[in-house]
Amino acid sequence: MRLLFAGTPAVALPSLDALLASRHEVVAVLTRPDARAGRGRTLTPSPVKERALEAGLEVLTPVTLRDEGLQARLAEIAPDAAPVVAYGNLVPPAVLDLPRHGWVNLHFSLLPAWRGAAPVQHAIIAGDEVTGASTFRLEAGLDTGPVFGTLTETIRPTDTSGDLLGRLADAGAGLLVQTLDALEDGILAPVAQPADGVSLAPRLSTEDARVRWRHPAMAVDRRVRGCTPAPGAWTTVPDGARLGLGPVRLAPEVTDLAAGEVRVGRGEVLVGTGTHAVRLGEVRPAGKRAMPATDWARGARLEAGVVLGAGEVPA
Repeated sequence: MRLLFAGTPAVALPSLDALLASRHEVVAVLTRPDARAGRGRTLTPSPVKERALEAGLEVLTPVTLRDEGLQARLAEIAPDAAPVVAYGNLVPPAVLDLPRHGWVNLHFSLLPAWRGAAPVQHAIIAGDEVTGASTFRLEAGLDTGPVFGTLTETIRPTDTSGDLLGRLADAGAGLLVQTLDALEDGILAPVAQPADGVSLAPRLSTEDARVRWRHPAMAVDRRVRGCTPAPGAWTTVPDGARLGLGPVRLAPEVTDLAAGEVRVGRGEVLVGTGTHAVRLGEVRPAGKRAMPATDWARGARLEAGVVLGAGEVPA
């Protein structure tokens, strides 16, 4: 089949590579426009654009798919199907039916669970033990289209969202190719999503990534892992500056610390929660690089009884 691939971040690269190696022909790539990144705020192409240019593919970078010129070009390309992986832009009704087999979206959850932009992060924060990936036909609703296929993946106790998303991206690439193969062979029809079991996974804001130390230690652990690497978990130090947090380790044997209270011991930094303490791993002080929590505590010369996140808003 002739394919128009739509994707933007690095998580879409395994799928693009798998499609380039498949029996199908990727004739063009649709991705978000170059964005400013880094301290210099220089315009930077998306990872998908870079890979597509390396492969000699036509690359389309519209601000919106409602542009009439862009829609005319898509009609000229005349794709049989449009596989989508984390494209990040709305596909309007005017182009949804343009490919004969529609827009086939690879989504990183077991639909109808975790519809939205951050399914992996929400699955970890919620404490799910199993998640997966789904291919479905894109329609006007938010991740509501009928499902072609699924795969499952166990969420490991130490998984960050980056770890889990990496595994799902690799496995999901194979699922996407299998789905397109079966569509071309005429042996696959999508199945409507059930009405029960729907949950939403909106994009996480910086405030969503703030750790609430009065929450149970397990919830703190899951929130930090779910927000790693993005948007990045954080708390505040006594002067109000932010302290970025990497994954923590549970310390169930330490129960005498108040929520947010810090204790610096030999080779460890403990923080109290609503249940028992956690051990900090890597931290990122404001304006500095990430470092072991023990190095940060030594340099900050923390006094006994220091509390992180003082004055946090209840949530």
